[in-house]
Parts: sequence; structure tokens; C-alpha cells
Amino acid sequence: MGNAKSSAISKEILEDLKLNTKFTENELCQWYENFQKQCPTGRISPEEFETIYARFFPDSEAKTYAQHVFRSFDTNEDGTLDFKEYIIALHMTSSGKTTRKLEWAFSLFDVDKNGYITKTEVEVICQAIFNLIPKEDLPKLPADENTPEKRANKLWGYFEKPDNDRLAEGEFIKGVTENENAMRLIHYEPITD
Repeated sequence: MGNAKSSAISKEILEDLKLNTKFTENELCQWYENFQKQCPTGRISPEEFETIYARFFPDSEAKTYAQHVFRSFDTNEDGTLDFKEYIIALHMTSSGKTTRKLEWAFSLFDVDKNGYITKTEVEVICQAIFNLIPKEDLPKLPADENTPEKRANKLWGYFEKPDNDRLAEGEFIKGVTENENAMRLIHYEPITD
């Protein structure tokens, strides 16, 4: 049983993830096992992450969005994600409307990582979100958000800032929390009929 230890998830990380995500211990151990198989080094490269992410969006172009997601979760900026960063990424992009999710959304939109969001950055992410929308769903979008530009304009409008201004994290979170529509526009939700 020499290498049993290395293939098991550490108690510390397990407890931390159980606390901070909606995943159960069973799920986490399962994810970890798969992670070990896919990434024997214990690290995920941007390319590997894009491949994994693309499976969640088989009908769309997820690459650009995945790159932004990767950037926002590579908290130590070493160009890879470890297991913990990876699970938090999956959790944040797939669950509840928590403040932590909004903090994450802020870092997603803060493309140059300078602590502020500009309208240009909102346009960049809206374009990436747009790529996730399956082609057949595009005609179902409301007239005022059926292009990336319109989506960005609508979203920026909720913050009541001039186009050349910038948003701090608190302003972003407040604006999104106070507007259900803004909440919907900051990420991709499949259209349900």
C-alpha cells in the first residue's frame, strides 16, 4: 500500500471543500480520483481545463470563456490550477447566488486584474458568454440583448456609470445584487422553454 496516501485527498482539503462548496464527501473523492487520472501531475494546464470545460457545453464554443474562467481561478498565478482551485471553479460556475460567487464574477470580468471593471472588459466577457449560447437559442434572446454589445450595454446600464468610468468590486456586487436582470446577464444560463 505504498502509494495509497498520495492517491487519497487530504483531510484538510476535503474539509475545506465540503465547507465551501455544495459537493458531498463522496462526490469530492470521486472528482479527486478522476482528477488524479486525468492530471497525474496534480495540476491542470489551461489546455486541459478548456477540454474539461468544453464537455459541459457540447453545443457551443466554450474555449474563450474557459480561458477567462481559468484566469480568474488561478489565484496564485502559476499558470495551472490545483485540485482545490479546480473544484472551486466548478462549484462557482455551477451554483448559488452567493456573495462568493459575485466576488468570483468580479474577478472574471476584471480581465487585466487591476481591481476594477471597465465597460470594455464587460464587452470582452459578454462576447465570451455569447460564444456559449447554442446557435439555435440566439433567436430566442430578447431584442435588447441579442448581440454581445447589446448585452454589455444593458448590463453596464444597471451600474449607472458613464461609459468611460470604472467599477470597484463593491459597486459591482451591489449593482448585481439589486438587479435580478444583472444577475442573469453576468453569466450564461441555458434557455429553458
